[in-house]
Amino acid sequence: MARPDLNLLVTLDVLLEEGSVTRAGERLALSPSAMSRALARLRRTTGDPLLVRAGRGLVPTPRAVELRERVRRLVLEAEEVLRPAETLDLATLERTFALRSSDGFVERFGPELVAKVGGEAPGVRLRFVQKTRKDVGPLRDGGVDLETGVVEHALPPDVLSEPLFTDRFIGVVRSEHPLSTGKVTTARYAASRHVHVSRRGLTEGLVDEALRPTGRHREVVTVVDGFGAALALAKASDLVATVPERHTVNLRRGMHSFELPFPAPEVTVSLLWHVRLDADPAHRWLRECVAGACRQAQGG
Repeated sequence: MARPDLNLLVTLDVLLEEGSVTRAGERLALSPSAMSRALARLRRTTGDPLLVRAGRGLVPTPRAVELRERVRRLVLEAEEVLRPAETLDLATLERTFALRSSDGFVERFGPELVAKVGGEAPGVRLRFVQKTRKDVGPLRDGGVDLETGVVEHALPPDVLSEPLFTDRFIGVVRSEHPLSTGKVTTARYAASRHVHVSRRGLTEGLVDEALRPTGRHREVVTVVDGFGAALALAKASDLVATVPERHTVNLRRGMHSFELPFPAPEVTVSLLWHVRLDADPAHRWLRECVAGACRQAQGG
């Protein structure tokens, strides 16, 4: 059996990223005819067209989409193997990392993370960026190095993730609210006025899905785009805020928190980064710091 030409992996990686024979050729310093021949070889080797004509451009086949992440990882690993060995010296490392997160994450886990990073690499600076919407653009363009969030849908092949912790929703009211005393039943909870958190302005979410089997429906009178805003409104009014427990520990100080009287929805908060940084030693160290800070803040 003939040994496959591993150089084709690099060609396939660039072709799948660019989606254009011309642009791929420019990146690889190959003529259009040479790139066309390389694509033909790839088609013969894989038994799949890989890129097909759609109007004036090319689109990947399902097989190409399936291969994209695997090929990217193989190429990155090969580059790392062929790169001179690099020893990470945290004592002399000078670098600024940007971490994008929702409100509450910095308040809850920031102190542990800053202390951990500062203790190991005093020359490293952290820049926390507020997350106002869900999109992977800042990871792709290098605007941020890391991001935390709930992965609701399959991530694109160039974005990697690692679970940090699981959080569950609880109810929060001001200390003088009627729900701060007595047993909180589903009927009492549903009969209250609620503030809902949604970056897209939706009036229903995971909490409403969990409440639906009880036959009750909560009255959402206000929608905000962050947990901090929801808790600020609840603290100054008779609105009920339903928020993740661990994420909002510091934001809920001085308020009354209670368990939901129905099965509470849970979410897994993950750490996200772009594949181009996956093998970077300093970035790998920072990812370990974030995961460690989350464990430390939760006492485990």
